[in-house]
Amino acid sequence: MKNSISFQSSLNNISFVENFVDSLSTVYNISEELYGNILISTIEAVNNAIIHGNKQDPSKIVFVSSKIDNDELTISVKDEGLGFDYSVLPDPTLPENIEKISGRGVFLIKNLSDRIEFSEGGSKIEIVFKLSQND
Repeated sequence: MKNSISFQSSLNNISFVENFVDSLSTVYNISEELYGNILISTIEAVNNAIIHGNKQDPSKIVFVSSKIDNDELTISVKDEGLGFDYSVLPDPTLPENIEKISGRGVFLIKNLSDRIEFSEGGSKIEIVFKLSQND
């Protein structure tokens, strides 16, 4: 199974992400509930990479990879943008942010995954999912 993909920064390329997650799901026999969390989280991260990181510049590439280690699936999404300060993200559940149409991606990813980690100045996110539901 291919454990990485890359594509131009266009929202039309989201289907590559869906196919990538579908392959992961099949190979690792991922439950339906976990599959949904992985798919939504990965699409949100890729959307952020395309829109905010690479500014929808089709000459810039988004890189997506996966690895399995100690019964955890890690999805990495990296863009070619300048990064951002992930420590000051506004809380989308606060009253002043409820009506805003953006700003929910990282919040969703945090709530659907077991752990996230930003690196490379915010241009890379690693999203971790526990594959066994014993914990």
